[in-house]
Amino acid sequence: MRKVAYKVLIPEDITAPGKDFLKSRGYEVVVVEGTGSEAFEREAGNADALLARTAKYPAEILKKMPNLKVIGRHGVGYDNIDMAYCNEKKIWVTITPNANSNAVAEHTIMMILACAKNLVFQNRQVMAGNWNSRNQYKGQEVTGKTVGIVGCGRIGKQVARKAALGLDMRVIGYDPVIPMDVKLDHIERVSSIQELFQEADFVSLHLPETTETKGMINKELLSLMKPEASLINCARGGIVNEDDLYEALFSHRIHGAGVDVLIREPYRPDDRLLTLDHMIVTPHNAALNTETMNKMGLDAARGIDEVLSGQTPSWPVSKF
Repeated sequence: MRKVAYKVLIPEDITAPGKDFLKSRGYEVVVVEGTGSEAFEREAGNADALLARTAKYPAEILKKMPNLKVIGRHGVGYDNIDMAYCNEKKIWVTITPNANSNAVAEHTIMMILACAKNLVFQNRQVMAGNWNSRNQYKGQEVTGKTVGIVGCGRIGKQVARKAALGLDMRVIGYDPVIPMDVKLDHIERVSSIQELFQEADFVSLHLPETTETKGMINKELLSLMKPEASLINCARGGIVNEDDLYEALFSHRIHGAGVDVLIREPYRPDDRLLTLDHMIVTPHNAALNTETMNKMGLDAARGIDEVLSGQTPSWPVSKF
């Protein structure tokens, strides 16, 4: 048990393993109901660490925590955290890259199959009493089809493995960072994103949202897709120009889309993308299963412990 009881603030609750780990290491663990709560205002001033989920953490929120030394991000995306402020103040930000890759890859495969089989639309038709939809709307087989993976990191590689070995699909991949001479299991490398969009029957996005990737999936790229192709996005909503995606779907320029993320979250019922029959949407929950939530909470807690124990964290994204 450490002599100094550092305080770890958790504005969005996590499952027990992460909290139990922190308590076993001698930390004071304080769970509050959001960054806008009275409890957050009361506890933030002397918090040493923050275990962050999906709430936004701009500089004006982080400034309320002058003792902050580390943010353990419960997940892999960190676009909800003001990284410029953290780097300036030398606040470590860690992520949990090994916790959710399998869950997101499974969700991606589900989206591929759901788009191919018109699953959600067919379900709606049957529930509405249109049994004859079975003869009106034909699905697709995925065996032998090509899935194009944009971003061949941990999740992209998992998707490739499952698609190739589980569904007998051909997999092509584009990654702007990984050198072309690096061999990736189950993935045929292509040299440009344009080539990938032209060849793929399913385009699956696995990129972070950065200044370089924001809005990169636009009218130009969507126009290269086959009419029977579908776009899958289980990464970040901001990667896709949603107006261009709407037009591609509304005009039946492409077959469909399956997304777990949109630019505006929570989603609003008046979002016009949600009005389309061939648009499949889930509530940013690709990684939210019991096993993954336990792993993310535990790994985020371990990142916090590493920093507060004077170690170099295993999965940092800070740059200072």
